[in-house]
This record gives sequence, structure tokens and C-alpha cells, in this order.
Amino acid sequence: MDTFIDPGTRTTAAVEVRAVRQRTQGRTTLHDVSFSVAPGEVVAIVGGSGAGKTTLLETMIGIRPPAAGEVGIAGARDRSDVSYVPQDDIIHGDLPLARTLRYAARLRLPAGTAPEAVDRIVAETLAALDLTERADVRVGSLSGGQRKRASIAVELLTRPAVFFLDEPTSGLDPATAREVLRLLRRLAGAGTTIVLTTHSPSDIDLCDRIVFLARDGYLAFVGTPDEARQYFETPDLTVAYERLALEETPASWADRFAALRGVDGESGPRAPSAPDRSAAPPTRRVGPVRQWAVLTRRNGDLLVRNKLTLLVLAGSPALVIAMMAVLFRPGAFAPAGVASGQATQTVFWLAFAGFFFGLTYGLLQIVGEMAILRRERLAGLDAAAYVLSKVAVLTPVLVAVAAAMLAVLRALDRLPEASGGAYARLLVTLTLEAMAALALGLLASASVTNAAQATLALPMLCFPQVLFAGAIVPVPEMAAPGRAMSYGLANRWAFESLGRALGLFAGRPAVGWAVLAGFVVVLLGATVAVLARRAPA
Repeated sequence: MDTFIDPGTRTTAAVEVRAVRQRTQGRTTLHDVSFSVAPGEVVAIVGGSGAGKTTLLETMIGIRPPAAGEVGIAGARDRSDVSYVPQDDIIHGDLPLARTLRYAARLRLPAGTAPEAVDRIVAETLAALDLTERADVRVGSLSGGQRKRASIAVELLTRPAVFFLDEPTSGLDPATAREVLRLLRRLAGAGTTIVLTTHSPSDIDLCDRIVFLARDGYLAFVGTPDEARQYFETPDLTVAYERLALEETPASWADRFAALRGVDGESGPRAPSAPDRSAAPPTRRVGPVRQWAVLTRRNGDLLVRNKLTLLVLAGSPALVIAMMAVLFRPGAFAPAGVASGQATQTVFWLAFAGFFFGLTYGLLQIVGEMAILRRERLAGLDAAAYVLSKVAVLTPVLVAVAAAMLAVLRALDRLPEASGGAYARLLVTLTLEAMAALALGLLASASVTNAAQATLALPMLCFPQVLFAGAIVPVPEMAAPGRAMSYGLANRWAFESLGRALGLFAGRPAVGWAVLAGFVVVLLGATVAVLARRAPA
């Protein structure tokens, strides 16, 4: 069975769904659904709650491979010919609209597209959606209907052949909803095939045909709105929803329509054949390196425009440095301070501060963007490019924080007078530890489902770093399980490397650096693997 096939010689429909079944958590959620969508049609998938509208749409797109059956897209060269607009307006809210579209265009348009061409396509897209006057407005400040059109604009940049939209009028007032539907009709008139889900009967009359699903994903009807009124014997299609919910069983509705449909397997008029794009060579997609560069610029742009994020990035190090200055006395590295253990404690909390900064910076980076990432992965975004763009933006911030912490603590005599080389080794250690913690934070952020879970993960990830680093109980004196655990903790290796750089412990810090660098590579690789699974391309 195929999720996406090349049906150029098998069908004249733009989209063909053949005997598709779907299962979710052991339960069948689509039962042998078959229909086709002709080129340039606007087709709505409708039905009550639990009918499987979104499940069917996601199966058609390829987000969920069908448990049985197949879905074909006529003549599609690659993903750039097929676009998906999810129910929520999934775009960054902190950037101006035109800037948001430029970043999206650089990620989606063919490699080698000139900057002038990008600007022209963005301008044409804004004009087509009546958004030119809102080009410089922050996306988060747009009205509901404007944000919906902005979300559509992201996908329209590549001029796709087929548009899939999940509940495009959800949450909009009736007038705005009609405006969005009229926009979709204009796109269809220009040759784009539209498939959407809706729960609103008022949307139906602006569609060419409708696919009615009964509860649990049984196909109850396919045809024009007028044919639906005849079939369900009512001028008000709201009554059709009620009949599907209250009369007979979902399976009996499916059997009834199958008998009416007969061997032809189709209902309603058919439009001309879809233009076959498969003969044209696939577009040359933007490579991972170019994606990384665009995402890095976008992440930096988002960072400087979000005042709350800037406050946290600057405020938390200032607060921690102030607390360390209050906690430790000057001269901790004098012979008396070394003998009393004050110097060791200073080094330990210096190491933990580096870990804490990296972890907190990484914890909320991905979970808040997961919906955006899923959408961009469907458009061909490389997961590694996405993760490394986060590292590229945050690593300089962590280096600056570590350097500032060392400078302030030295100026306050909380760190000893030492050579520039010694302080360079301290900075390398703190940077590597912060990067390892950042990678751990990114992995946790990629693994959780919401920001609350990410927040709860903070103490769970921090406590072992405090207990098993070797400052409270020296590593050789730990019980065997604790000693084994300490080998996998960044703070242990950073603590030892900092102590070695300052002459408190025997040995060279390079051993700890190698281990910390290994943590960075392994944790970032794990993050990419998790994202590839949670947000498949």
C-alpha cells in the first residue's frame, strides 16, 4: 500500500483516495474511504465530531500513512506541489508579516532563487491575499482573518497544485469565514485544487463537492451540495449532521451510499484532467546548509524582538552572579580558603551556574515551536539544520554569559588572580558545559508535549548534577550506582576541569573537555532523532 504514488497514468483526478483505512491506538478510524478530487475543485470533508475529518485529511497529505489503501496526487513532482495549512495559525507572531514570508520563501523556494525574486514572490503573495497594507505589521497583531490569510500565504509562496486545509474557518466570525472561503474559491479559479475540512454547514455552499463522513470514519456521501440535500431529503444540511448521528448506524449509512454509488465508484461531475507536472524535473530543494543559515538568521531575529526572552537571557545570569557574590567571601582561593573547602565550593557552583544557564536556555526552545516545526518539516525542512540553528544562536550568548561571570567574580575577588591562559581554560570549560546543558535542554524540549512539562523537567535534570558532581560526596567515596551515574553528568566533568584549570585538582582539563564535547554531539544527535520521529518529513 502507498501513501503517495505517481498516478500520472492511473487517474485523471488531482487527488485520488482508494479504499483507505486508518487505525489509531488499535481502533479503526477510517473504513474503506474512496473518492476523487478533480483539478481546480474545492472539496470539503464534513461530518460531526469523531467522524474522522482531520484523520482523513492527514492521511491524504501523508502525515499518517494509511493502514490500508492508497492516496494519489496526480503529476506531483515533489512536496512543493502539495501544501498543508493546519487548523491553528502556525506562524511566528513576533515578526512582521513580510519578514515572516521572506524567511518562509527562502526555506521553500528552489535553491538558487535570487533575493529579488524572493521579494517579488512575497509581494505578489501579499497582494493576492489582500495583505499588502499589513506587510509591516507584527503577525501577532493581525486580526483573526488576517492571520488565517497569512497562514495560507506561507503555503501559497510555492504556487502549489493541491492545497489541503484543516478547518480554515474555525474560530472566525461569519463574515471573516466567508471572506476566507471566497479567497479559496479565487485560488481554485486560478487552477489550485482545494481540499478542506469544516464543521460549519455555512461553508458547504461555497464548495464544489462535499465528502460526508459518518461517525468513526464511514463514508456516507460524496457529491455536490444540491445532491446532498436531495440525498438527505432536507434543504438544511444541518439536518444531515443530525440524521447521521441519530438515524441508523455509521456502517449502514456507508452501505447505503455504496449501493447508490454502484460500480462507478464516483458521484457528481468530473472536471478536466489534471495537468501532468511529473514530466517536469523536480525543483532543486534548499539544502541543509542553506536552511541552517536562514533559520539561524530567523532565530536571531526572533530573539532580539522578544523582550521577555531578552529579559530572561540577561536577567538570570545577573541574578546568579549577584547571589554568588553574596554567598562567597573574597579571598576564597587564599591558603585558608582552600584548606576550608571554600575554594572548592566556589568552583562547584561556578560549574553548576554554567550548566543551569545552558539548560534553561534550551528547555523552551523547541516545545513552543513544535507545531511550526511539523509544518515546516512537511515542506522539506531538515531536522539537523533546525537543531543546529538553535545552537548557532544561543552558543554566543552562553559564551558572553560565561565570560561576564568570570570577569565579575574576578573583579569582586571571588576568583583568584591567575594568568590569561588559566582564565581561557575556565572559559572553554564553562562554554563546553553550557553547550552540553543546552543540548540536554533541547533534547528535553523536543521530547515533552507542552511548556509545563518542560518546566517540570528543570529540577529533575538539575538535582543529579548537584548531587553526583563530586563536591558534596567525592566521586571515589560514592556508592557504585552513584559513581556510575556521575560519569554521565556534565557538571561532574566541568567541576573537575575547572578545578584542574585553577590547580585545585591534579590533572589537565582537556579530559573533561573531550567528555563534554562528546555529550554535545550525542545529545544533539538524539534531539535530531526525536524530532525526525515526532515531526516526520
